[in-house]
Amino acid sequence: MASRPIWRTLTARSIRTPPTGQTYRCFSCSLRHAQEQAKQNDRTTHFGFETVPESAKESKVGAVFSSVASSYDTMNDLMSLGIHRLWKDKFVRSLNPGSDPSLYTSQPSQGWNILDIAGGTGDIAFRILDHATTINNDHQTRVTVADINPDMLAEGRKRSLETQYANSGRLSFMEANAETLPMIESNSTDLYTVAFGIRNFTNKQAALHEAFRVLRPGGVFACLEFSKVNNSLFDAVYKRWSFGAIPLIGQLVAGDRGSYQYLVESIERFPTQAEFRGMIEEAGFLIPGKGWEDLTGGIAAIHKGVKPLDKRR
Repeated sequence: MASRPIWRTLTARSIRTPPTGQTYRCFSCSLRHAQEQAKQNDRTTHFGFETVPESAKESKVGAVFSSVASSYDTMNDLMSLGIHRLWKDKFVRSLNPGSDPSLYTSQPSQGWNILDIAGGTGDIAFRILDHATTINNDHQTRVTVADINPDMLAEGRKRSLETQYANSGRLSFMEANAETLPMIESNSTDLYTVAFGIRNFTNKQAALHEAFRVLRPGGVFACLEFSKVNNSLFDAVYKRWSFGAIPLIGQLVAGDRGSYQYLVESIERFPTQAEFRGMIEEAGFLIPGKGWEDLTGGIAAIHKGVKPLDKRR
């Protein structure tokens, strides 16, 4: 076979090899990267019934919760017809946090390491510590309250001063985005809780994957969230109350109709119980039973997932 002509070899080399000291640039690669970046910048999500750029949702949600931080209990009373306190009590009882030290004879229990996400005002954290202390006689279990909103965290810190847990080493507050938690080590958390918060996340699936990462194998993901009413007549009544009365009462009680309108719409946009179970499963969790428990006919629901014992990512 004839050898390849020298001019072809030199031409090929001149095309493929950049001059010494210069970086080879692929025009098509740069174009493709620019197109992908544009797509990311154009991604949209929902803010209630409004479609907004993903980059804008975080600040919009932040403004809502900064507005309602000081009247958070009033907000939840309106959204839940006043029974959110009972739901939270049931949520914590179902988790039974803490370890009874009398059951550990060989070495003392270190308690549970618990992460409460979007828990700024401390509602769930205080209940968890009360349960661990009074029910399980556990004085070691500790809770880190993480929230993206500094105003909610400030409200929680203020409320914590009225409890026995302030400055105890068992309760801490941290500003953080649930979708990326680099400050928390993988496989370091026994229980991850989020109550009435995940529906406001920009990327819920990313937050679920991050929950899976930080939990220890055998650790539990637990979520309490507004959900879908499972009786059509009750659903019609509840929606009329939600969309007709709650924003108006928000205007009268808190002087903020817009924030309460968003919160009502965010409930409507949240996935169904079965859809959310699928999202939890997709993140890698094992699902106990059917995966959720409806509360008050489905106005709210408790969801759980367990990180498999053989997973350490």
